Amino acid sequence: MEEIYFAGGCLWGVQEFLRHLPGVEETEAGRANGTAQDTGGTYDGYAECVKTRFDPQKVSVPQLIDYFFEIIDPYAINQQGPDIGEKYRTGIYSLDPAHLVQAKNAIRQRTDHQRIAVEVRPLTNYVRSDAEHQDRLTKNPEEACHLPRALLHKYKNSG
Repeated sequence: MEEIYFAGGCLWGVQEFLRHLPGVEETEAGRANGTAQDTGGTYDGYAECVKTRFDPQKVSVPQLIDYFFEIIDPYAINQQGPDIGEKYRTGIYSLDPAHLVQAKNAIRQRTDHQRIAVEVRPLTNYVRSDAEHQDRLTKNPEEACHLPRALLHKYKNSG
């Protein structure tokens, strides 16, 4: 198994979407690349993200990025849907430098690559979100989400 972290606005919808992708084995709601050491209500530079454990024999990093781009506005800066602020920025993070190279190459190959605002950076800090945020839309399917319901479950039975 390998791990990569995706920030795509409010993590509830991102986690619900990613957890159903082929090759994704586990997801966890969290925060990436901030400075606070706990989830005490402050974001201190963090991006809401989803830790994604995947089987590289079943899905590649470029494939995961293609899926990810289905649910984000890659041109928006510090905003996804109605959610505005630095914590809602888009990003791809990893401890594996090869993942970052693959992510940058996948973005560079897109015809719109010059407009893309998704940051691709090494993971410098990660904090797991509190239990109430884990699998939030699985446990509370009627909860508000900026992503359309049909998109959230587009791949639900394909893994």
